Amino acid sequence: MYTYRTKGTCSSQILIETEGEMIKKVQFVGGCTGNTQGVAKLAEGRRIDDVIDLLKGIQCRGGTSCPDQLACALQEIRAQMA
Repeated sequence: MYTYRTKGTCSSQILIETEGEMIKKVQFVGGCTGNTQGVAKLAEGRRIDDVIDLLKGIQCRGGTSCPDQLACALQEIRAQMA
């Protein structure tokens, strides 16, 4: 399980489990519960690169958002895979 500490959002962490190129599980710690649960469910079962492409750059406040932070976390995971 990968733990990402978010920056600039209501959520404080994102816990991510991957298997190869696929996202198996996502859990946000903190944040708007309904929204973060929805984003997590939509990401699960998808390819890492697909979710990065969908979520990168979405803004809420401070130039980022929980979906954008998930994309940042997935980019870190992707970089470690290389």
